[in-house]
Amino acid sequence: MNFATADRSARVEVELAKAYRLLNHGPTVLVGARHGGVRNVMAAAWNMPLDFTPPKIAVVIDKSTFTRGLVEASGRFTLSVPCRAQAALVTRIGACSGREIDKAATLDGLRYADIPDATLVEGCVAWLDCRLLPEPQLQQNYDLFLGEVTAAWADPRVWRAGRWVFDGHDELRTLHHVAGGNYFLPGAMVSG
Repeated sequence: MNFATADRSARVEVELAKAYRLLNHGPTVLVGARHGGVRNVMAAAWNMPLDFTPPKIAVVIDKSTFTRGLVEASGRFTLSVPCRAQAALVTRIGACSGREIDKAATLDGLRYADIPDATLVEGCVAWLDCRLLPEPQLQQNYDLFLGEVTAAWADPRVWRAGRWVFDGHDELRTLHHVAGGNYFLPGAMVSG
């Protein structure tokens, strides 16, 4: 998949060995999946990187979600990392079900990238395309899904030299869900 060619100025490829850096600061993500001509996206605060090479991630996808069925059927999912400018959209995405509505047709501001076989949300600051690593016991008992990152991209305005640089781009800071539609934003960079 070559998401980067859709608009090179809006995203750059992230070296897979550094893909963990897109998530290691704990942002809320939008989990996307598609199967049988149907696609959906849901908000998820519980996610994390697991490994470097090959890069692996973990995300909690509850049994009650519509997206979970698409992930299990397709064996693939995506993570889009939304930013401050999308806070209201992320809250709306998380407040409704794809079983009841077509979110992209209904929610103002939700646009998917025109990429075959992926559900990547436009306007985000990072994207990861993942192959499901089937772990039926973890999935059933804990709603925990593991994925191998097969491609990753980031917005070059806030991703430089393999790391996040948010200074001067407050609207592009990532969201960190705390409860009830409220989010924290990452603060200033501190070197040790």
